[in-house]
Amino acid sequence: MPAYLSTFLIYAGAAVTEIAGCFAFWAWLRNGHAIWWLIPGVASLAAFAWLLALAPADHAGRAYAAYGGIYIAASLVWLWLVEGRRPDTWDLTGGGLAVVAAAVILFAPRN
Repeated sequence: MPAYLSTFLIYAGAAVTEIAGCFAFWAWLRNGHAIWWLIPGVASLAAFAWLLALAPADHAGRAYAAYGGIYIAASLVWLWLVEGRRPDTWDLTGGGLAVVAAAVILFAPRN
């Protein structure tokens, strides 16, 4: 598997697990769901931290910065698929810019 593909899968998995974990807290706190929603939420956030630690970056801060762009795009997919709200042109433009910025951070040649 090419390095860029495994990197994308790590970041995509991290994004899904972080968003799902945070959404569990949102559902409990804001939508009145049972407190039991927090159990899978905490497990999902632990999986997120584990996945992000696998990111192939030389420093944690660089991995987190690049992840931010992927998180933005994944959040817009969540908005559409889970919450039923289609992203508008500005959402898609911002998401695209964020993904390009993440790629620059991850794949730029370094000394």
